[in-house]
Amino acid sequence: MAKSWYIISTYVSYEKKIERTINLLLKTGELDSSIVTDVKLPAQDVKIVKDDGKTTTRSELIMPGYVMLEMDLPELGWKDTCNKIRHVQGVSGFVGTNPNERPRPISNAEAKNILQKSGDIKGGSVSRVQTTYSVGDVVKIIDGPFASFSGKVEDISPEKEKLRVSVQIFGRATSVELDLKQVISDNNN
Repeated sequence: MAKSWYIISTYVSYEKKIERTINLLLKTGELDSSIVTDVKLPAQDVKIVKDDGKTTTRSELIMPGYVMLEMDLPELGWKDTCNKIRHVQGVSGFVGTNPNERPRPISNAEAKNILQKSGDIKGGSVSRVQTTYSVGDVVKIIDGPFASFSGKVEDISPEKEKLRVSVQIFGRATSVELDLKQVISDNNN
């Protein structure tokens, strides 16, 4: 049998505890490290742009409530390994199978996609941007040719880290595309 990735379902917010527990079982020899070869909690960095224009970054799980296991599951004796994993506190079971069935791995394409998003394999960690702005909010431009102008947010493109803002120039509404870092919330309006 070849190595494949399997997904176990967990209680939400137990993911890190379960990852530590499985790694401890591997370290102490209770789980065979030639069968369970890797444990992953795929996460990606999320940039948060606050109203004052400052950004922070935090790591966010790609699949909350799930843990990935790379296993070389043998034809005989798979039940013992799977039962040990199922009996870890907080584990609900293997995704897509009943407790008495042999777990089914996810496809190589699915595993590659998840691991690329988390940056665990080449192809890149895709970071997301989360912003506190909403369409219709009034913002003040603090950088660029329109610095000191205020305008209303018309559109938000978090993946590009851009906003489209309607600004009054010579008495006419003009749409301007700006970086998230070029604006702050205008609390005066």
